[in-house]
Amino acid sequence: MKLSTVTPADIRRALLLREEIALLDLRHEAAFATGHPLFAANIAVDRIAIEAAVRLPRKDAPVVLFDDGEGLVAAGAERLAALGYSNVRALDGGLKAWRAAGYEVFEDVNSYSKAFGELVEARRHTPSFSADEVAKLIADKANIAILDVRRFDEYATMNIPGSVSVPGAELVLRAGQAAPDPDTTIIVNCAGRTRSIIGTQSLINAGVPNKVRALRNGTIGWTLARHTLAHGADRRGAIGSFEGGPANARDVAYHAGVRHIGANEMSALVGETSRTLYRFDVRDAEEYAAGHIPGFRHYPGGQLVQETDMAAPVRGARILLTDDKGVRADITASWLAQMGWEVYVLEGGYAGTLEVSPPLVLPKPDPAHRYRRPYEGTDIAERAMQAYLDWEYGLVDQLRRDGTHGFYVI
Repeated sequence: MKLSTVTPADIRRALLLREEIALLDLRHEAAFATGHPLFAANIAVDRIAIEAAVRLPRKDAPVVLFDDGEGLVAAGAERLAALGYSNVRALDGGLKAWRAAGYEVFEDVNSYSKAFGELVEARRHTPSFSADEVAKLIADKANIAILDVRRFDEYATMNIPGSVSVPGAELVLRAGQAAPDPDTTIIVNCAGRTRSIIGTQSLINAGVPNKVRALRNGTIGWTLARHTLAHGADRRGAIGSFEGGPANARDVAYHAGVRHIGANEMSALVGETSRTLYRFDVRDAEEYAAGHIPGFRHYPGGQLVQETDMAAPVRGARILLTDDKGVRADITASWLAQMGWEVYVLEGGYAGTLEVSPPLVLPKPDPAHRYRRPYEGTDIAERAMQAYLDWEYGLVDQLRRDGTHGFYVI
């Protein structure tokens, strides 16, 4: 099949003008992580049949394919065409042409979400403690609560001793129970930097009465400082917000430009077939499985902010969030809006007929093709951890050089 092509300048124009575009890197994830354009998403050519329907919900959305000279584009286009995708083109010259045009190439995965987190810290001066400072507070039995905002399985694998699992978007909903004494200092940690920065700033934005600090550099920083991690913990934070938390979260969403809509507006969005619409339920998996609004895919809010390119590869699409308690959707939406998305929160909807089914989980790729994240697992080389931190610290400058992000920070 003969594919039409677009130039790197065409891609840049679409990004700057907020046009819809899915810029897809067809290499395996390990190769993708060596470098790609900021808003590129990774769908390996042998995963198209598995992932396309979920990640690319509109069959005529603009899709642009590329590789780095491996010859994957023709096969990728054929597989998408067989699935009914009708607006597929190739990046003329692939990644080599992108580099030759002088455009920025970003390493790692979830790169633009991580870059956004660094921008938030730089602009809001998100406060943090070093690993040594937190270790001393633990040793001194200080009045602290350590809240781990990663997925529960990550927390159970390794965690800061004494910490409690409160995944990202759950923070404002559960902080009142996790730290009911306003004199308790809340310390927010993840594996590296992004989720702890976003989590700490979420609590600050929502007006938590407690002093809040991120654990600088997360479990990576803890390990590099020669402190010991715990394993196998199963402490989960209970529901209970601090006074005013939910109302404040809604106000934060309002300031970020999030729109709250009802069933009529949702029907209009769904019916507008010329635009891509992603619908995400940002509650936890158990709540989703017990009953969810039809048409919404499960994606917990904290992970959605961290993995936006995986959840919504069509940049310029619309995103609609739902949450029966509101607060998680509001906080999640506030961050997505600041990342340049047109984002809505659905009001209500849970009084009608709910669908009962488990979250959709895509099969995992072959481990041989997966990028080994320097913040996962317990046997990572220290030099890889340090190199990862050094990379993150350079992202704000790289965003400035790239110039396409459209991020803002309230």
